[in-house]
Amino acid sequence: MHKLQRGLGLLGLLIVIAVAVALGWYAYKALTGAGEPESCGEAFNHCMKTCRRTTTEAPAAQACQEACQRDLAQCERKGR
Repeated sequence: MHKLQRGLGLLGLLIVIAVAVALGWYAYKALTGAGEPESCGEAFNHCMKTCRRTTTEAPAAQACQEACQRDLAQCERKGR
């Protein structure tokens, strides 16, 4: 017996889903600005959050925050 195929079939459906996911990803990047370089202030805030999350002892936390301050100063000098 000859079987008639209706619709896209499994392969066609997978292709449509893959295209939709790719378009969604590029739309997300365009709307959120993902992939663009951070400003100096954003990089500093990210660095400070990382310090708070990863360091548990005061001297290590202070050293991490000082490194963030140095990175911020260096970034601002480059930007001018």
